[in-house]
Amino acid sequence: MSAAKLRISGGSARGLPLVEPRGHRLRPTSGLVREAIFNILGESVEGVAVLDLFAGTGALGIEALSRGAASAVFVESEPAACQAILQSLARAGFSASGRVVRGRLPGALRSVEGQFGLVFLDPPYDFEGADETLAALRPLVSPGGVVVYEHGSRYNPPERPGGLWLQERRTYGDSAIALYARQEGQ
Repeated sequence: MSAAKLRISGGSARGLPLVEPRGHRLRPTSGLVREAIFNILGESVEGVAVLDLFAGTGALGIEALSRGAASAVFVESEPAACQAILQSLARAGFSASGRVVRGRLPGALRSVEGQFGLVFLDPPYDFEGADETLAALRPLVSPGGVVVYEHGSRYNPPERPGGLWLQERRTYGDSAIALYARQEGQ
């Protein structure tokens, strides 16, 4: 982790430092990439349910809540990271809007109910189950929903995984994001 505090960059909780778990090596989405994601999404974040997978610090989901998302479910396997997310939600005043599910992906998706207008998928870049997790998301993505998949810039993500459709890909240094939409009729 860097010495600089990870902070919310926009919305009602702008500037709030997030709790970062001690002793765990996380790769939080950089401020540049996070800002780019939310610039792309714009007002489409407002009022939607958010699913933050491989949540880590919860930065993406909490940022979405700060920018007007209705609710967020965070899925994370590390107990210390789950505690940190809960603490950050409380600091930001979003405890009632956020829920943390502890579990390993893709299996933990069985513990998630409902549909989401925005899904963040930010696995470790070397995680072998990333594409399997992506392909399993379609039933959780609401019609018109978007999946934002952060991955290493040298990796080419699948074009049509499990009923999702790759709309756009952007690269930011060593990181890249792929934006997927749910294919209708599947």
